Amino acid sequence: MGEDLIVLVLIVLVASLLQASTGYGFSIIGTPFLLQIYSVHTAIQINIILSICLSAFMIFKIRREVDKTLLIRLIKGSIVGLIFGIFIYLFVDIQLLKIAVGALILSLTVLLIFKLTLDRTKNKDIITGGVSGLLTTSIGVPGPPLLLYFSGSRVDKITLRSTTLAYYLFVYFASLVMQISFGGTSKEAWISSLLAIPPLFAGILLGQLLFKWISQKTFRIITYVILIFTGAYLIVTSIIYKFIY
Repeated sequence: MGEDLIVLVLIVLVASLLQASTGYGFSIIGTPFLLQIYSVHTAIQINIILSICLSAFMIFKIRREVDKTLLIRLIKGSIVGLIFGIFIYLFVDIQLLKIAVGALILSLTVLLIFKLTLDRTKNKDIITGGVSGLLTTSIGVPGPPLLLYFSGSRVDKITLRSTTLAYYLFVYFASLVMQISFGGTSKEAWISSLLAIPPLFAGILLGQLLFKWISQKTFRIITYVILIFTGAYLIVTSIIYKFIY
């Protein structure tokens, strides 16, 4: 238990630092590593609970930077995605889904590195929100669709960070309510989340300091690295899990 607590603290500290400095990264970094010490459903719920705390704390400081039109479109799309995602969470083989998502992330990231660009439209905003919502309730990772879309359409780092944090506050809260309503929760998820609050806030404070020093170019490089890591990790860990179990 002691070793697991140390691992939990380190995971949350690094993931919250990344989230606070870039607007994404908590679920992308946190969830895969939380799966090493918790069951799938418990890890996903810990990630969601802590993400709500992080987004709620930060949004008051950066709320004026939010692109409200984009936020509303993302939320509209996510409502449909959340509903489909909860059925995946309850009934579909999560490991197969993670392999498919990982492969898609890697493929699209390669295209972005080779200068694939996207034009932002109302429908694309809504679709992106829908895919993100689906991944939130199914595997607890809403970030990749937003990262891929925003990177391809060259959204600036200030708008990206503030708007995604505001969006996460809605989508994670809705996801948590749906998961508890349909699949229940566990005492372990809430106790672990409570223990992780101190490193969460430490990571937020460090991340806000780091944000001031990150250029737009560095920001984009960090995005690509995280996406590649996420895609590869989802595929490798899911394949290993299938062979073992």
